[in-house]
Amino acid sequence: MSLPRLLFSAVLVCLLTASYTQISWAADAPTWVYFGTYTDNLSKGIYKSELDPATGKLSEPVLVAEATSPSFLAIHPNKKYLYAVSEVSSFNGKKAGAVVSFEIDPKTGMLKELNKASSVGDGPCHLIVDKAGKNVIVANYGGGSCACIPIESDGKLKEATSFHQHAGPVALPKRQGTPHAHSANVSPDGKFVFVADLGLDQIKVYKLDADAGKLTPNDPAFASLAPGAGPRHFAWHPDGKRAYVINEIDMTVTSFDFDVDKGVLTKKQTISTLPKGEMQTPDYKFSTAEVVVHPSGKFLYGSNRTHNTIAMFAIGEDGKLVHLGNQGEGVNIPRNFNIDPSGKWLLVANQEGNTVTVYEIDQKTGKLSGVKQTVKVGHPVCIKFYTP
Repeated sequence: MSLPRLLFSAVLVCLLTASYTQISWAADAPTWVYFGTYTDNLSKGIYKSELDPATGKLSEPVLVAEATSPSFLAIHPNKKYLYAVSEVSSFNGKKAGAVVSFEIDPKTGMLKELNKASSVGDGPCHLIVDKAGKNVIVANYGGGSCACIPIESDGKLKEATSFHQHAGPVALPKRQGTPHAHSANVSPDGKFVFVADLGLDQIKVYKLDADAGKLTPNDPAFASLAPGAGPRHFAWHPDGKRAYVINEIDMTVTSFDFDVDKGVLTKKQTISTLPKGEMQTPDYKFSTAEVVVHPSGKFLYGSNRTHNTIAMFAIGEDGKLVHLGNQGEGVNIPRNFNIDPSGKWLLVANQEGNTVTVYEIDQKTGKLSGVKQTVKVGHPVCIKFYTP
């Protein structure tokens, strides 16, 4: 072999080796896991563990920030800041909840509070940071509203620049009562915001002007669910062209096709989250909570509270769901749950069990293993992964 070719081969080997080393390190690096909670004598705020992606082992949770019922969390795209709702009904003397901003210590994962802002409506329960990292969008369950809160360059929150109060009739007055905004999600391209309203049986659709911090009703302004369905949380398929909503009251998941240009959701299928033959009880004893699509786009999971199971589904090429069964081992009032970035582990926040349980996902079938590990967390509500 000539000297030039020999040198080229040596350089190529070095580059490939370096690339492989980097990929292997990333796959083996610990993942931080933040837990949002309801606070009382068992919990003081936000907790953090480390997940070993190779084994699924969680370290013992530690308190990283004291806060009042930071039930749901969102991490800024730049990974410098974390935001939490404070699920209260009074803030600064007004009927409103709060959103709290924190700075993340990149070495330890500890959180330093920066400031608080009003959520404008009371009882905030869910929030998300837009794709540009310029705004927090918050859903107020108690107030039946949503708001857009700009983020300053240092991570602090400004006052809300856009607010929408939901209104309209409800199908089940005793169960739904009034409008209840339950979650906020941003489209993959960052142009639209989708707010699931459990009371109105609607997915409200807003155009987002991230620079101005403004939400404007789309045309059409919402997608309708079945009367009494109670849409709660929302998840995107990795292809960005399909979405799924879990319905709290009638125990179903509805799949949608998404028109990327127009921001329009078109219903395709609705399927039960309960085992075959089981139905919602007359007194609405059961309720759903979270819905998550696997990173591969092949599977979907939903949590059933009181029924105490995680429903498992396969996703067909057309986006429709096939029920694979329900995993109930170690599940106790499951609220939010999440899948780690590797797609191998599913972690469940058991609100009344005061635990977080770890399950392994079968990459071929999508089914969950039995409990791999359990750690204690007081009234866990939300799980967010963070890769330093």
